[in-house]
Amino acid sequence: MRYFLQLSYLGKAYNGWQIQPNAPSVQQTLQQSLGTLLRRPVETVGAGRTDTGVHASFYVVHFDTEAPIADPEDFCYHLNALLPYDIAVQRLRRVRNDAHARFDALEREYKYYISPRKNPFNRDTAYQLAWPLDLCRMNEAAALLPGEQDFTSFCKLHSDNKTNLCRIARAGWQRQDDGLLVFTIAADRFLRNMVRAVVGTLLDVGRGKLTAEDFRSVIAGRDRSLASSSAPPQGLFLSRVTYPETIYISDDTN
Repeated sequence: MRYFLQLSYLGKAYNGWQIQPNAPSVQQTLQQSLGTLLRRPVETVGAGRTDTGVHASFYVVHFDTEAPIADPEDFCYHLNALLPYDIAVQRLRRVRNDAHARFDALEREYKYYISPRKNPFNRDTAYQLAWPLDLCRMNEAAALLPGEQDFTSFCKLHSDNKTNLCRIARAGWQRQDDGLLVFTIAADRFLRNMVRAVVGTLLDVGRGKLTAEDFRSVIAGRDRSLASSSAPPQGLFLSRVTYPETIYISDDTN
């Protein structure tokens, strides 16, 4: 029987989601706790990779069990008791046996947070950047992202992708009431390091080093050397993963 587990994590202490040799990962930590709770080895499949230091406020994994989990809420409670403080599970849902946390995702959304002033309380969850930024120019450039395009210019070099085409649904900047700048981008898929490379290039637009037309040329050039340096990982969150409702066994949590 297959289940989707919704969780969130602070990425500071981990070398990303995926299991790494001789390095802590979110996946390894979660599997150890699941194995303890279910009293057998458990393999998980995640919605996608997150890099070292990147966070997730909404993440989904699937795993299989030999018997139904009678009380999903109680299961989450006991799993949280086993997990470290920086990983938390929120919901467990029964899904079809062929449901896949990665391949069945319809859309993924990321948010990138920038603190315009020094703040000891968000130093691990936002990029602290004191440079003045022109939000209007940044949104003018971000408006060029939606649609299906080749995003090779924002892809990590030597990535083994069958295609660098992605369909972006929305992208834009907002200023929160607390002063934080937030970039939100949603797409059917993302390339390795893509969001941080996009953010880094948009920051150069906001600082006046690039124009919106320059940003258009970066996209069209399909060359990573044309884009700016990637923004640091601590400001990036995977914030939502959307699935078709038809993969769930029922509307309740069991």
